[in-house]
Amino acid sequence: MLTLLLCIAVAFFSLAYFGYGRFLDRKYNVNPHTPTPSHTDYDGIDRVPAHPAVLFGHHFSSIAGAGPIVGPIIAATAFGWAPTLAWIIIGAIFIGGVHDFSALMASLRHKARSIAEISREYVSPLSYKLFLVFIWLALVYVLTVFLDLTASTFVANGGVASSSLMFIALAVGFGVCIYRFKMPVVLASLIFVPLVFAAVWFGQKVPIDAAMVPAVIANNPAKTWDILLLAYCLLASTLPVWLLLQPRDYLSSFLLYAAVLGGFVGILFGGFPLSYPAFKAWSAPSAGMLIPMLFITVACGACSGFHSIVASGTTPKQIDKESHARPVAYGGMLVEGLVAVIALATVAMLPLGDPSIAQAPLTVFATGLATFLGFFHIPHALGVSFGLLALSTFILTTLDTATRLARYLFEEFFSMTSVKNRYVSTLATLALPAVFVLITLKDPVGNPIPAWKAIWPVFGATNQLLAGLALMVVVVWLKKSGKNVLFALIPMVFMIGMTLWALALLIVQYRFSLIGMIAAVLFLLALTLIVDSLRIFVAKKPILKASPS
Repeated sequence: MLTLLLCIAVAFFSLAYFGYGRFLDRKYNVNPHTPTPSHTDYDGIDRVPAHPAVLFGHHFSSIAGAGPIVGPIIAATAFGWAPTLAWIIIGAIFIGGVHDFSALMASLRHKARSIAEISREYVSPLSYKLFLVFIWLALVYVLTVFLDLTASTFVANGGVASSSLMFIALAVGFGVCIYRFKMPVVLASLIFVPLVFAAVWFGQKVPIDAAMVPAVIANNPAKTWDILLLAYCLLASTLPVWLLLQPRDYLSSFLLYAAVLGGFVGILFGGFPLSYPAFKAWSAPSAGMLIPMLFITVACGACSGFHSIVASGTTPKQIDKESHARPVAYGGMLVEGLVAVIALATVAMLPLGDPSIAQAPLTVFATGLATFLGFFHIPHALGVSFGLLALSTFILTTLDTATRLARYLFEEFFSMTSVKNRYVSTLATLALPAVFVLITLKDPVGNPIPAWKAIWPVFGATNQLLAGLALMVVVVWLKKSGKNVLFALIPMVFMIGMTLWALALLIVQYRFSLIGMIAAVLFLLALTLIVDSLRIFVAKKPILKASPS
Protein backbone atom coordinates (compact mmCIF):
# COMPACT_ATOMS: atom_id res chain seq x y z
CA MET A 1 0.00 0.00 0.00
CA LEU A 2 1.00 3.60 -0.57
CA THR A 3 0.59 4.19 3.18
CA LEU A 4 3.61 2.01 3.97
CA LEU A 5 5.73 3.71 1.30
CA LEU A 6 4.92 7.14 2.74
CA CYS A 7 5.52 6.11 6.36
CA ILE A 8 8.95 4.74 5.48
CA ALA A 9 9.94 8.04 3.87
CA VAL A 10 8.63 10.16 6.77
CA ALA A 11 10.42 7.99 9.34
CA PHE A 12 13.76 8.27 7.56
CA PHE A 13 13.43 12.02 7.00
CA SER A 14 12.46 12.67 10.64
CA LEU A 15 15.39 10.68 11.98
CA ALA A 16 17.72 12.42 9.55
CA TYR A 17 16.66 15.95 10.58
CA PHE A 18 17.26 15.40 14.28
CA GLY A 19 20.22 13.05 13.85
CA TYR A 20 22.28 13.85 10.77
CA GLY A 21 21.12 17.48 10.86
CA ARG A 22 22.64 17.95 14.31
CA PHE A 23 25.80 16.25 13.09
CA LEU A 24 26.05 18.90 10.36
CA ASP A 25 25.46 21.66 12.93
CA ARG A 26 28.47 20.39 14.86
CA LYS A 27 30.60 20.08 11.73
CA TYR A 28 30.08 23.76 10.97
CA ASN A 29 30.02 24.95 14.59
CA VAL A 30 26.73 26.76 14.08
CA ASN A 31 26.45 29.72 16.47
CA PRO A 32 23.14 31.63 16.80
CA HIS A 33 25.01 34.64 18.21
CA THR A 34 27.24 35.17 15.16
CA PRO A 35 26.03 38.25 13.21
CA THR A 36 24.73 37.33 9.77
CA PRO A 37 25.15 39.33 6.52
CA SER A 38 21.51 40.46 6.58
CA HIS A 39 22.47 42.55 9.65
CA THR A 40 26.10 43.43 9.00
CA ASP A 41 25.48 44.44 5.35
CA TYR A 42 21.81 45.50 5.43
CA ASP A 43 20.83 47.46 2.29
CA GLY A 44 17.02 47.40 2.24
CA ILE A 45 16.87 45.79 -1.23
CA ASP A 46 18.58 42.37 -1.27
CA ARG A 47 20.03 42.09 2.27
CA VAL A 48 17.05 42.18 4.61
CA PRO A 49 16.64 39.92 7.70
CA ALA A 50 13.51 37.80 7.46
CA HIS A 51 11.39 35.96 10.00
CA PRO A 52 12.45 32.28 9.88
CA ALA A 53 8.98 31.18 8.73
CA VAL A 54 9.05 33.77 5.94
CA LEU A 55 12.58 32.76 4.98
CA PHE A 56 11.70 29.06 4.95
CA GLY A 57 8.79 29.92 2.69
CA HIS A 58 11.08 31.83 0.33
CA HIS A 59 13.79 29.18 0.32
CA PHE A 60 11.46 26.22 -0.02
CA SER A 61 9.36 27.90 -2.71
CA SER A 62 12.51 28.81 -4.63
CA ILE A 63 14.10 25.36 -4.58
CA ALA A 64 10.90 23.35 -5.12
CA GLY A 65 9.42 24.46 -8.44
CA ALA A 66 8.44 21.60 -10.73
CA GLY A 67 11.70 19.69 -10.16
CA PRO A 68 10.56 17.35 -7.36
CA ILE A 69 7.38 16.66 -9.35
CA VAL A 70 8.55 16.13 -12.93
CA GLY A 71 11.73 14.17 -12.19
CA PRO A 72 10.31 11.46 -9.89
CA ILE A 73 7.33 10.89 -12.19
CA ILE A 74 9.56 10.45 -15.25
CA ALA A 75 11.92 8.15 -13.35
CA ALA A 76 9.19 6.04 -11.72
CA THR A 77 7.42 5.61 -15.06
CA ALA A 78 10.65 4.49 -16.74
CA PHE A 79 12.36 2.38 -14.05
CA GLY A 80 9.73 1.59 -11.39
CA TRP A 81 8.93 3.14 -8.03
CA ALA A 82 11.46 1.20 -5.87
CA PRO A 83 14.77 2.53 -7.29
CA THR A 84 13.24 6.00 -7.50
CA LEU A 85 12.14 5.90 -3.85
CA ALA A 86 15.52 4.60 -2.69
CA TRP A 87 17.37 7.40 -4.47
CA ILE A 88 14.98 10.09 -3.14
CA ILE A 89 15.48 9.00 0.49
CA ILE A 90 19.22 8.33 0.39
CA GLY A 91 19.93 11.31 -1.84
CA ALA A 92 17.92 13.86 0.16
CA ILE A 93 19.46 12.81 3.49
CA PHE A 94 23.12 12.24 2.67
CA ILE A 95 23.71 14.20 -0.54
CA GLY A 96 21.08 16.85 -1.26
CA GLY A 97 20.67 17.92 2.37
CA VAL A 98 24.43 18.06 2.93
CA HIS A 99 24.84 20.04 -0.29
CA ASP A 100 22.16 22.62 0.64
CA PHE A 101 23.30 23.06 4.24
CA SER A 102 26.97 23.30 3.26
CA ALA A 103 26.36 25.87 0.53
CA LEU A 104 24.37 28.06 2.93
CA MET A 105 26.96 27.85 5.71
CA ALA A 106 29.82 28.54 3.30
CA SER A 107 28.00 31.64 2.05
CA LEU A 108 27.18 32.87 5.56
CA ARG A 109 30.83 32.56 6.55
CA HIS A 110 31.84 34.59 3.47
CA LYS A 111 29.51 37.61 3.75
CA ALA A 112 26.69 36.01 1.73
CA ARG A 113 28.87 35.65 -1.34
CA SER A 114 27.96 33.15 -4.04
CA ILE A 115 29.52 29.70 -4.26
CA ALA A 116 31.30 30.91 -7.41
CA GLU A 117 32.87 33.87 -5.62
CA ILE A 118 33.99 31.58 -2.80
CA SER A 119 35.75 29.45 -5.42
CA ARG A 120 37.83 32.50 -6.41
CA GLU A 121 39.12 32.75 -2.86
CA TYR A 122 39.96 29.07 -2.39
CA VAL A 123 40.58 27.73 -5.88
CA SER A 124 41.64 30.25 -8.55
CA PRO A 125 40.44 33.27 -10.57
CA LEU A 126 40.01 30.96 -13.58
CA SER A 127 37.72 28.61 -11.66
CA TYR A 128 35.77 31.61 -10.41
CA LYS A 129 35.05 32.87 -13.93
CA LEU A 130 34.26 29.39 -15.26
CA PHE A 131 31.99 28.69 -12.30
CA LEU A 132 30.07 31.90 -12.94
CA VAL A 133 29.55 30.88 -16.57
CA PHE A 134 28.52 27.34 -15.60
CA ILE A 135 25.99 28.49 -13.00
CA TRP A 136 24.62 31.20 -15.27
CA LEU A 137 24.04 28.62 -18.03
CA ALA A 138 22.35 26.28 -15.54
CA LEU A 139 19.97 29.09 -14.59
CA VAL A 140 19.23 29.73 -18.26
CA TYR A 141 18.08 26.09 -18.55
CA VAL A 142 15.99 26.45 -15.38
CA LEU A 143 14.28 29.53 -16.81
CA THR A 144 13.71 27.84 -20.18
CA VAL A 145 12.16 24.68 -18.73
CA PHE A 146 9.92 26.45 -16.24
CA LEU A 147 8.83 29.23 -18.61
CA ASP A 148 7.63 26.64 -21.09
CA LEU A 149 5.90 24.48 -18.46
CA THR A 150 4.09 27.50 -16.99
CA ALA A 151 2.95 28.82 -20.37
CA SER A 152 1.64 25.38 -21.35
CA THR A 153 -0.25 25.08 -18.05
CA PHE A 154 -1.84 28.52 -18.48
CA VAL A 155 -3.06 27.58 -21.97
CA ALA A 156 -4.42 24.22 -20.78
CA ASN A 157 -6.18 25.69 -17.72
CA GLY A 158 -7.21 29.34 -17.92
CA GLY A 159 -8.41 29.24 -14.32
CA VAL A 160 -4.87 28.57 -13.14
CA ALA A 161 -3.70 31.61 -15.15
CA SER A 162 -6.34 33.81 -13.50
CA SER A 163 -5.52 32.56 -10.01
CA SER A 164 -1.81 33.11 -10.60
CA LEU A 165 -2.36 36.76 -11.52
CA MET A 166 -4.52 37.26 -8.43
CA PHE A 167 -1.82 35.66 -6.34
CA ILE A 168 0.84 38.12 -7.55
CA ALA A 169 -1.40 41.02 -6.51
CA LEU A 170 -1.98 39.44 -3.08
CA ALA A 171 1.77 38.98 -2.60
CA VAL A 172 2.44 42.67 -3.25
CA GLY A 173 -0.31 43.60 -0.80
CA PHE A 174 1.15 41.27 1.84
CA GLY A 175 4.61 42.80 1.40
CA VAL A 176 3.29 46.35 1.76
CA CYS A 177 1.34 45.42 4.91
CA ILE A 178 4.35 43.75 6.54
CA TYR A 179 7.13 46.16 5.63
CA ARG A 180 5.36 49.50 5.21
CA PHE A 181 2.43 49.29 7.61
CA LYS A 182 4.38 47.08 10.08
CA MET A 183 1.55 44.58 10.39
CA PRO A 184 2.55 41.48 12.42
CA VAL A 185 3.33 38.43 10.26
CA VAL A 186 0.70 36.31 12.05
CA LEU A 187 -2.07 38.87 11.52
CA ALA A 188 -1.15 39.42 7.87
CA SER A 189 -1.06 35.65 7.35
CA LEU A 190 -4.54 35.25 8.83
CA ILE A 191 -5.80 37.77 6.26
CA PHE A 192 -3.85 36.89 3.12
CA VAL A 193 -3.46 33.09 3.30
CA PRO A 194 -7.25 32.48 3.13
CA LEU A 195 -7.39 34.93 0.20
CA VAL A 196 -4.77 32.83 -1.61
CA PHE A 197 -6.93 29.73 -1.31
CA ALA A 198 -10.01 31.72 -2.29
CA ALA A 199 -8.14 32.68 -5.47
CA VAL A 200 -7.93 28.97 -6.37
CA TRP A 201 -11.72 28.76 -6.43
CA PHE A 202 -12.36 32.20 -7.94
CA GLY A 203 -9.84 31.66 -10.74
CA GLN A 204 -11.98 28.81 -12.05
CA LYS A 205 -14.96 31.17 -12.16
CA VAL A 206 -13.14 33.78 -14.30
CA PRO A 207 -10.66 31.76 -16.39
CA ILE A 208 -8.40 33.39 -18.97
CA ASP A 209 -9.22 31.12 -21.91
CA ALA A 210 -6.78 30.57 -24.75
CA ALA A 211 -9.15 32.50 -27.04
CA MET A 212 -8.63 35.59 -24.85
CA VAL A 213 -4.86 35.53 -25.34
CA PRO A 214 -3.69 36.98 -28.67
CA ALA A 215 -1.46 34.51 -30.53
CA VAL A 216 1.23 36.98 -31.61
CA ILE A 217 3.82 34.32 -32.57
CA ALA A 218 3.14 31.28 -34.78
CA ASN A 219 -0.56 31.49 -33.94
CA ASN A 220 0.29 29.98 -30.56
CA PRO A 221 -1.14 31.45 -27.30
CA ALA A 222 1.61 29.66 -25.32
CA LYS A 223 4.21 31.87 -27.01
CA THR A 224 2.28 34.94 -25.89
CA TRP A 225 2.30 33.66 -22.33
CA ASP A 226 6.05 33.09 -22.70
CA ILE A 227 6.49 36.79 -23.53
CA LEU A 228 4.28 37.89 -20.62
CA LEU A 229 6.16 35.60 -18.23
CA LEU A 230 9.48 37.00 -19.42
CA ALA A 231 8.15 40.49 -18.62
CA TYR A 232 7.13 39.24 -15.16
CA CYS A 233 10.64 37.87 -14.60
CA LEU A 234 12.09 41.26 -15.51
CA LEU A 235 9.94 43.00 -12.90
CA ALA A 236 10.42 40.33 -10.23
CA SER A 237 14.20 40.46 -10.60
CA THR A 238 14.49 44.23 -10.23
CA LEU A 239 11.91 45.06 -7.54
CA PRO A 240 13.01 45.11 -3.86
CA VAL A 241 12.80 41.65 -2.29
CA TRP A 242 10.35 42.81 0.38
CA LEU A 243 7.78 43.94 -2.21
CA LEU A 244 7.37 40.73 -4.23
CA LEU A 245 10.00 38.02 -3.70
CA GLN A 246 9.73 37.48 0.06
CA PRO A 247 5.92 37.81 0.38
CA ARG A 248 5.21 35.83 -2.77
CA ASP A 249 7.44 32.95 -1.69
CA TYR A 250 5.99 32.99 1.83
CA LEU A 251 2.37 32.90 0.66
CA SER A 252 3.05 30.34 -2.06
CA SER A 253 4.58 28.01 0.49
CA PHE A 254 1.13 27.58 2.06
CA LEU A 255 -0.18 26.20 -1.22
CA LEU A 256 2.50 23.55 -1.29
CA TYR A 257 2.11 22.89 2.44
CA ALA A 258 -1.58 22.25 1.75
CA ALA A 259 -0.75 20.07 -1.24
CA VAL A 260 1.79 18.09 0.79
CA LEU A 261 -0.51 17.78 3.83
CA GLY A 262 -3.54 16.92 1.73
CA GLY A 263 -1.61 14.38 -0.30
CA PHE A 264 -0.03 12.99 2.87
CA VAL A 265 -3.33 12.49 4.70
CA GLY A 266 -5.04 11.18 1.57
CA ILE A 267 -2.31 8.59 1.03
CA LEU A 268 -2.15 7.73 4.73
CA PHE A 269 -5.85 6.97 5.13
CA GLY A 270 -7.02 6.47 1.55
CA GLY A 271 -5.98 2.83 1.29
CA PHE A 272 -4.55 3.20 -2.22
CA PRO A 273 -2.77 0.15 -3.64
CA LEU A 274 0.76 -0.11 -4.98
CA SER A 275 -0.15 -1.12 -8.52
CA TYR A 276 2.77 0.03 -10.66
CA PRO A 277 5.79 -2.32 -10.85
CA ALA A 278 8.40 -1.78 -8.13
CA PHE A 279 11.09 -2.40 -10.71
CA LYS A 280 10.33 -2.06 -14.40
CA ALA A 281 13.59 -2.15 -16.41
CA TRP A 282 17.31 -1.37 -16.35
CA SER A 283 16.81 0.97 -19.30
CA ALA A 284 13.95 2.78 -21.01
CA PRO A 285 13.71 4.41 -24.44
CA SER A 286 12.42 7.65 -22.91
CA ALA A 287 15.04 7.94 -20.15
CA GLY A 288 18.08 5.80 -21.02
CA MET A 289 19.97 3.49 -18.66
CA LEU A 290 18.96 3.38 -14.99
CA ILE A 291 22.57 4.10 -14.05
CA PRO A 292 23.44 6.97 -14.40
CA MET A 293 20.18 8.48 -15.74
CA LEU A 294 18.15 7.87 -12.55
CA PHE A 295 20.44 10.26 -10.65
CA ILE A 296 19.96 13.13 -13.09
CA THR A 297 16.28 12.52 -13.88
CA VAL A 298 14.93 12.72 -10.33
CA ALA A 299 17.06 15.85 -9.86
CA CYS A 300 15.52 18.22 -7.27
CA GLY A 301 13.74 15.45 -5.37
CA ALA A 302 17.06 14.05 -4.09
CA CYS A 303 19.77 16.60 -4.91
CA SER A 304 19.91 19.78 -6.97
CA GLY A 305 22.73 22.13 -7.86
CA PHE A 306 20.16 24.91 -8.24
CA HIS A 307 19.74 24.76 -4.46
CA SER A 308 23.34 25.86 -3.96
CA ILE A 309 22.65 28.99 -6.02
CA VAL A 310 19.66 29.84 -3.81
CA ALA A 311 21.54 28.84 -0.63
CA SER A 312 24.46 31.11 -1.57
CA GLY A 313 22.32 33.72 -3.31
CA THR A 314 19.08 35.12 -1.90
CA THR A 315 18.76 33.01 1.29
CA PRO A 316 22.03 33.99 3.08
CA LYS A 317 21.23 37.65 2.44
CA GLN A 318 18.00 37.26 4.41
CA ILE A 319 18.81 34.76 7.19
CA ASP A 320 18.51 36.27 10.66
CA LYS A 321 20.55 33.75 12.70
CA GLU A 322 22.95 30.92 11.86
CA SER A 323 20.76 28.54 13.87
CA HIS A 324 18.07 28.97 11.19
CA ALA A 325 20.33 27.26 8.65
CA ARG A 326 19.33 23.69 9.56
CA PRO A 327 15.54 24.15 9.39
CA VAL A 328 15.77 26.34 6.29
CA ALA A 329 18.39 24.46 4.23
CA TYR A 330 18.54 20.86 5.51
CA GLY A 331 14.87 20.81 6.55
CA GLY A 332 13.86 22.40 3.25
CA MET A 333 15.61 19.63 1.32
CA LEU A 334 13.91 16.91 3.38
CA VAL A 335 10.48 18.45 2.84
CA GLU A 336 11.24 18.61 -0.87
CA GLY A 337 12.11 14.92 -0.69
CA LEU A 338 8.67 14.32 0.82
CA VAL A 339 7.10 16.22 -2.10
CA ALA A 340 9.02 13.94 -4.45
CA VAL A 341 7.66 10.87 -2.63
CA ILE A 342 4.09 12.16 -3.01
CA ALA A 343 4.77 12.78 -6.72
CA LEU A 344 6.12 9.24 -6.95
CA ALA A 345 2.93 7.95 -5.30
CA THR A 346 0.80 9.42 -8.12
CA VAL A 347 2.51 6.92 -10.43
CA ALA A 348 2.86 4.03 -7.97
CA MET A 349 -0.92 3.72 -7.52
CA LEU A 350 -1.56 3.36 -11.27
CA PRO A 351 -1.62 -0.05 -12.97
CA LEU A 352 0.87 -0.64 -15.77
CA GLY A 353 -0.69 0.45 -19.05
CA ASP A 354 -2.99 3.06 -17.51
CA PRO A 355 -3.48 5.84 -20.12
CA SER A 356 -2.79 8.50 -17.45
CA ILE A 357 0.88 7.48 -17.43
CA ALA A 358 1.31 8.86 -20.96
CA GLN A 359 0.20 12.35 -19.88
CA ALA A 360 2.56 15.23 -19.06
CA PRO A 361 4.14 14.89 -15.58
CA LEU A 362 2.37 17.97 -14.20
CA THR A 363 -0.98 16.55 -15.30
CA VAL A 364 -0.14 13.15 -13.76
CA PHE A 365 0.66 14.86 -10.47
CA ALA A 366 -2.40 17.13 -10.45
CA THR A 367 -4.70 14.20 -11.29
CA GLY A 368 -3.12 12.02 -8.62
CA LEU A 369 -3.29 14.78 -6.03
CA ALA A 370 -6.97 15.29 -6.83
CA THR A 371 -7.49 11.57 -6.19
CA PHE A 372 -5.77 11.87 -2.79
CA LEU A 373 -7.80 14.99 -1.94
CA GLY A 374 -10.93 12.97 -2.67
CA PHE A 375 -10.49 11.64 0.86
CA PHE A 376 -11.70 15.10 2.01
CA HIS A 377 -14.63 14.94 -0.46
CA ILE A 378 -13.09 17.71 -2.58
CA PRO A 379 -14.51 17.58 -6.14
CA HIS A 380 -12.03 16.00 -8.55
CA ALA A 381 -12.03 18.93 -10.98
CA LEU A 382 -11.30 21.42 -8.19
CA GLY A 383 -8.56 19.13 -6.87
CA VAL A 384 -6.91 19.03 -10.30
CA SER A 385 -7.07 22.84 -10.53
CA PHE A 386 -5.58 23.18 -7.06
CA GLY A 387 -2.73 20.83 -7.96
CA LEU A 388 -1.97 22.71 -11.16
CA LEU A 389 -2.11 26.08 -9.39
CA ALA A 390 0.20 24.91 -6.61
CA LEU A 391 2.69 23.74 -9.23
CA SER A 392 2.36 26.87 -11.36
CA THR A 393 2.82 29.06 -8.31
CA PHE A 394 6.02 27.30 -7.39
CA ILE A 395 7.26 27.40 -10.94
CA LEU A 396 6.66 31.16 -11.04
CA THR A 397 8.52 31.47 -7.74
CA THR A 398 11.44 29.56 -9.21
CA LEU A 399 11.34 31.81 -12.27
CA ASP A 400 11.63 35.07 -10.35
CA THR A 401 14.27 33.70 -7.97
CA ALA A 402 16.31 32.17 -10.82
CA THR A 403 16.21 35.44 -12.75
CA ARG A 404 17.41 37.44 -9.75
CA LEU A 405 20.18 34.93 -9.05
CA ALA A 406 21.30 34.99 -12.68
CA ARG A 407 21.34 38.78 -12.47
CA TYR A 408 23.66 38.58 -9.47
CA LEU A 409 26.02 36.28 -11.39
CA PHE A 410 26.02 38.45 -14.52
CA GLU A 411 26.84 41.53 -12.45
CA GLU A 412 29.49 39.58 -10.57
CA PHE A 413 31.16 38.39 -13.78
CA PHE A 414 31.37 41.89 -15.26
CA SER A 415 31.99 43.63 -11.89
CA MET A 416 28.83 45.71 -12.25
CA THR A 417 28.33 47.46 -8.91
CA SER A 418 25.72 50.13 -9.64
CA VAL A 419 22.14 49.34 -8.60
CA LYS A 420 20.96 50.74 -11.94
CA ASN A 421 22.77 47.91 -13.76
CA ARG A 422 20.17 45.43 -12.57
CA TYR A 423 17.99 46.20 -15.59
CA VAL A 424 20.78 45.53 -18.08
CA SER A 425 21.89 42.33 -16.35
CA THR A 426 18.31 41.03 -16.13
CA LEU A 427 17.62 41.68 -19.82
CA ALA A 428 20.88 39.93 -20.76
CA THR A 429 19.88 36.94 -18.61
CA LEU A 430 16.43 36.62 -20.16
CA ALA A 431 17.67 36.84 -23.78
CA LEU A 432 18.65 33.15 -24.15
CA PRO A 433 15.53 31.71 -22.46
CA ALA A 434 13.48 33.93 -24.78
CA VAL A 435 15.19 32.41 -27.81
CA PHE A 436 14.74 28.84 -26.54
CA VAL A 437 11.01 29.16 -25.77
CA LEU A 438 10.13 31.12 -28.90
CA ILE A 439 11.82 28.82 -31.43
CA THR A 440 10.94 25.20 -32.27
CA LEU A 441 13.25 22.58 -30.75
CA LYS A 442 13.56 18.98 -31.97
CA ASP A 443 14.44 15.56 -30.54
CA PRO A 444 17.42 13.45 -31.80
CA VAL A 445 15.42 12.14 -34.78
CA GLY A 446 14.14 15.57 -35.82
CA ASN A 447 10.60 15.60 -34.39
CA PRO A 448 9.38 18.94 -32.91
CA ILE A 449 8.99 18.75 -29.13
CA PRO A 450 8.17 21.24 -26.34
CA ALA A 451 11.12 23.32 -25.11
CA TRP A 452 10.92 21.86 -21.59
CA LYS A 453 11.13 18.31 -22.93
CA ALA A 454 14.09 19.11 -25.19
CA ILE A 455 16.01 20.88 -22.42
CA TRP A 456 15.16 18.53 -19.51
CA PRO A 457 17.94 15.91 -20.08
CA VAL A 458 20.71 18.51 -20.31
CA PHE A 459 19.07 20.52 -17.52
CA GLY A 460 19.10 17.46 -15.26
CA ALA A 461 22.74 16.68 -16.02
CA THR A 462 23.81 20.32 -15.61
CA ASN A 463 21.84 20.68 -12.39
CA GLN A 464 23.35 17.61 -10.79
CA LEU A 465 26.87 18.39 -12.00
CA LEU A 466 26.50 21.84 -10.48
CA ALA A 467 25.71 20.14 -7.16
CA GLY A 468 28.94 18.15 -7.40
CA LEU A 469 30.96 21.23 -8.31
CA ALA A 470 29.43 23.25 -5.45
CA LEU A 471 30.36 20.47 -3.04
CA MET A 472 33.84 20.52 -4.55
CA VAL A 473 34.24 24.19 -3.58
CA VAL A 474 32.98 23.40 -0.07
CA VAL A 475 35.43 20.49 0.22
CA VAL A 476 38.37 22.70 -0.81
CA TRP A 477 37.29 25.35 1.72
CA LEU A 478 36.98 22.77 4.52
CA LYS A 479 40.30 21.13 3.58
CA LYS A 480 42.16 24.44 3.51
CA SER A 481 40.62 25.29 6.89
CA GLY A 482 41.99 22.07 8.38
CA LYS A 483 38.60 20.36 8.72
CA ASN A 484 37.48 16.78 8.04
CA VAL A 485 35.91 16.67 4.58
CA LEU A 486 34.69 13.07 4.23
CA PHE A 487 30.98 13.88 4.83
CA ALA A 488 31.06 16.27 1.83
CA LEU A 489 33.72 14.50 -0.25
CA ILE A 490 31.77 11.26 -0.77
CA PRO A 491 28.62 13.03 -2.10
CA MET A 492 30.85 15.22 -4.29
CA VAL A 493 32.60 12.26 -5.95
CA PHE A 494 29.31 10.44 -6.51
CA MET A 495 27.50 13.39 -8.09
CA ILE A 496 30.38 14.42 -10.34
CA GLY A 497 30.94 10.85 -11.50
CA MET A 498 27.29 10.15 -12.31
CA THR A 499 26.69 13.44 -14.09
CA LEU A 500 29.85 13.39 -16.22
CA TRP A 501 28.82 9.91 -17.30
CA ALA A 502 25.32 11.17 -18.17
CA LEU A 503 26.67 14.17 -20.08
CA ALA A 504 28.92 11.87 -22.12
CA LEU A 505 25.88 9.77 -23.05
CA LEU A 506 23.97 12.90 -24.09
CA ILE A 507 26.86 14.01 -26.30
CA VAL A 508 26.86 10.63 -28.05
CA GLN A 509 23.05 10.64 -28.41
CA TYR A 510 22.55 14.22 -29.66
CA ARG A 511 25.92 14.65 -31.45
CA PHE A 512 26.10 18.01 -33.27
CA SER A 513 22.57 19.20 -32.43
CA LEU A 514 21.98 22.18 -30.13
CA ILE A 515 21.54 19.91 -27.10
CA GLY A 516 24.64 17.86 -27.98
CA MET A 517 26.83 20.96 -28.35
CA ILE A 518 25.54 22.40 -25.06
CA ALA A 519 26.34 19.10 -23.32
CA ALA A 520 29.86 19.12 -24.80
CA VAL A 521 30.54 22.69 -23.65
CA LEU A 522 29.33 21.88 -20.13
CA PHE A 523 31.45 18.71 -20.04
CA LEU A 524 34.61 20.66 -20.94
CA LEU A 525 33.81 23.43 -18.47
CA ALA A 526 33.35 20.88 -15.70
CA LEU A 527 36.59 19.05 -16.49
CA THR A 528 38.54 22.31 -16.38
CA LEU A 529 37.02 23.20 -13.00
CA ILE A 530 37.75 19.74 -11.60
CA VAL A 531 41.40 19.77 -12.71
CA ASP A 532 41.92 23.27 -11.31
CA SER A 533 40.33 22.33 -7.97
CA LEU A 534 42.31 19.10 -7.65
CA ARG A 535 45.52 21.06 -8.11
CA ILE A 536 44.58 23.34 -5.21
CA PHE A 537 43.16 20.54 -3.08
CA VAL A 538 46.45 18.63 -2.92
CA ALA A 539 48.46 21.75 -2.01
CA LYS A 540 49.89 21.64 1.50
CA LYS A 541 49.56 25.29 2.51
CA PRO A 542 46.49 25.80 4.75
CA ILE A 543 44.12 28.75 4.62
CA LEU A 544 42.85 29.88 8.02
CA LYS A 545 40.44 32.69 7.06
CA ALA A 546 36.69 32.14 7.07
CA SER A 547 37.05 28.88 8.97
CA PRO A 548 33.89 26.80 9.48
CA SER A 549 34.46 27.21 13.22
